[in-house]
Amino acid sequence: MFDYALYAQRRRRLLNQMQRGIAIIPNASEKQRNSDADHPYRFDSSFYYLSGFAEPESVLVLVAGEQPQSILFCREKDREREIWHGYRSGPDAAQEQFGFDAAYSIARLDEKLAELMGNQPALFYPLGADAAWDQRILRLRGSIQEKTRSGIRAPDEIRDVRTLLNEMRLFKDGHELDILRRAAAISTGAHRRAMQFTRSGQFEYEVEAELLHEFCRNGARDPAYTSIVAGGANACVLHYIENNARLQDGDLLLIDAGCEFKGYASDITRTFPVNGKFRPEQKDVYEIVLAAQTAAIAAALPGNNWEAPHNAALRILAQGFIDLKLCHGTVEGVLESESYKKYYMHRTGHWMGMDVHDVGDYKIGDQWRNLQAGMVMTVEPGCYIRPADDVPLALWNIGIRIEDDVVITATGNEVLTDAAPKTVYEIEELMRHE
Repeated sequence: MFDYALYAQRRRRLLNQMQRGIAIIPNASEKQRNSDADHPYRFDSSFYYLSGFAEPESVLVLVAGEQPQSILFCREKDREREIWHGYRSGPDAAQEQFGFDAAYSIARLDEKLAELMGNQPALFYPLGADAAWDQRILRLRGSIQEKTRSGIRAPDEIRDVRTLLNEMRLFKDGHELDILRRAAAISTGAHRRAMQFTRSGQFEYEVEAELLHEFCRNGARDPAYTSIVAGGANACVLHYIENNARLQDGDLLLIDAGCEFKGYASDITRTFPVNGKFRPEQKDVYEIVLAAQTAAIAAALPGNNWEAPHNAALRILAQGFIDLKLCHGTVEGVLESESYKKYYMHRTGHWMGMDVHDVGDYKIGDQWRNLQAGMVMTVEPGCYIRPADDVPLALWNIGIRIEDDVVITATGNEVLTDAAPKTVYEIEELMRHE
């Protein structure tokens, strides 16, 4: 059952923060793939966050002030087109079902905006997100400026609505957390399935197919991002997506994959041996990365700043790299010189929500912001050892990343994806081929 009150409440929050002015928030446009085929449609996250409306060719307009309004522009009802392309709500049904104050045909957008923008002190809009929309907004504003002699003024100020929206989206409410938990559970099942399926001699795309099958059969038809299924040396390529190599006995397989469920992402990485048994050198590196992740999750607490998990992971990794003779000197020296970056070159996490790399500032002014209840982040340290003269041969082409999705709570944190096996014992037990 669609709960329009939830979305109406979000719109009211944004209207209250705007105080005065008009916000124009376009939905994503359809994208052509080739010839007569489009890419699968996916709504704009912020548009959907405020509306719950998933049809293309739609725009949300919010008017703040003494008489706030929420107005939807969408496609007309068209029974002939519905035969070919599926159901359309139409303005009348959309207004009633989604709880808008008014709804109009998308064909009337420019006409109505010319009325609604007049004498508004500020225009809130996602500046720079779409060049065509930027030109359209400036053209509309220009047409209003021409009416100055009639006593109608164009907005004096144009502000990026994402400044307000992104901060709202950073803090997940109970409804969002429930969806994120379900997305995490589906993806956790997919990673377990992949581990149990994997054998040497398979192709990476065969394992990817198992992930996609598990996503789809649980109601998550799309991955949240292109899945990384990287065997052997491919695991040392951070954004490897070809997924077309044959898996070799004795290699590790790194899988970074998560589903999207009801508009919300999950993001899990697990690394495991293709044949189900870690070699000693692989196990040594793996245990270092796992210890770094454990330390980072322990530091993901309310009141700690954004950097705390990253710094906790770095100290463990630095010591581990020294122990493996990949880096030399003291932990402090390795951190100061950043020599660890040869083997660990990315951050330890990012915000997650409707977008897998979700919106929200990481700093307030010049300071890393403090973690607070309702924030959702990933924790994903790694180690990527490419062949080099100063690297022991037994460590060549070992690429390991371990990633979980973590909710900051009032008293600590909740690891949404903890059920995906990640200790050496858990992985080897699950993969035991008897």
